[in-house]
Amino acid sequence: MAESPSAKRWLPLEANPDVMNQFLWGLGVPPDEAECFDVYGLDEELLGMVPKPVLAVLFLYPITSESEEERRKQDSEIKELSGGAYFMKQTVGNACGTIGLLHAVGNITNEIKLVEGSFLDRFFKSTANMDPSERAAFLENDREMEVAHSVAATAGETEASDNVDAHFICFTCVDGQLYELDGRKAGPISHGACSPSTLLLDAAKVIQQMILKNPESVNFNVIAVSKKTEAFE
Repeated sequence: MAESPSAKRWLPLEANPDVMNQFLWGLGVPPDEAECFDVYGLDEELLGMVPKPVLAVLFLYPITSESEEERRKQDSEIKELSGGAYFMKQTVGNACGTIGLLHAVGNITNEIKLVEGSFLDRFFKSTANMDPSERAAFLENDREMEVAHSVAATAGETEASDNVDAHFICFTCVDGQLYELDGRKAGPISHGACSPSTLLLDAAKVIQQMILKNPESVNFNVIAVSKKTEAFE
């Protein structure tokens, strides 16, 4: 969740679907619209158990020298913001869980109906025409979000500490492309063609490659944000 240019630091959000659901539902995602679920493994059988349709995938991975080298390499290759993905920078320490969820919801506002006038409804309308750095500053100065994040961060099963060496990113499908959205990187990264029906499988392939690059690490979590349907009511 890493250091950032800002002096402000939040407590990290736990990789826990229950915590994330209460966080999102409290901020304006109706419980009957979307829900977070654990992804227990990346093989086809376990991926098949995840409720569909999947709207976004969150990935928590350890920050290592290998992952930092990869980030620097990718940043040097990003010339300009690509595609129409909603993207924001991270300037608050340990805010990556919240930013991952904002990236998830910000790119599916045409798939789910936010509660009108709710925090998230107002947030995305206010930041729609901002650039990624302006969105970061808007979040950093938003007291309501800081309080909501703090409540969620202390609701997990593990004791909250700001000494964390793991980081959340989001994968989502926008305009037929699989995008990796990471507020610590220069912009969205396209991982090729994608469709809403293959999002989970496509994201899993990228995640597997990231895991292989850090063979010494075991601290990985994958969480899917799925649209509620009558099939899993």
